[in-house]
Amino acid sequence: MKELENQAYFWQKIDTLYLSSDFILTNDKGSKVKDYELVYPCDYGYLRILRKDKEKELLCFKGSGSGSVDEIVVVANIIDKTIDVRLLIGCNEEEIEAILRFLNSMDQQKAILIRRTDETPAWAMSEE
Repeated sequence: MKELENQAYFWQKIDTLYLSSDFILTNDKGSKVKDYELVYPCDYGYLRILRKDKEKELLCFKGSGSGSVDEIVVVANIIDKTIDVRLLIGCNEEEIEAILRFLNSMDQQKAILIRRTDETPAWAMSEE
């Protein structure tokens, strides 16, 4: 069974979003999460993405490493009835594990990790 397909082109789009946006810090590493007994394992914020019609926000954790995005997490929350994506920017393995523990610490919310690869299936090749 194939886990994920079209990775290379997907990550190319993630890079474009990241490199064309500004990171806005909302919570410092070690700060307490409002209304919960949780502490942010890394800096937390969002990418401010400017579009013609409005501004969008893409949630992010920012680690201690270089500024590349090599992982994303998908978070399902049954209380808020949402599925969200968070980019992991410059996170090392220890930070990734801490983020996953943080996001999976509540019964009402669970997250999965998707790592960057460079695989591209034949069906994803564009004709130019």
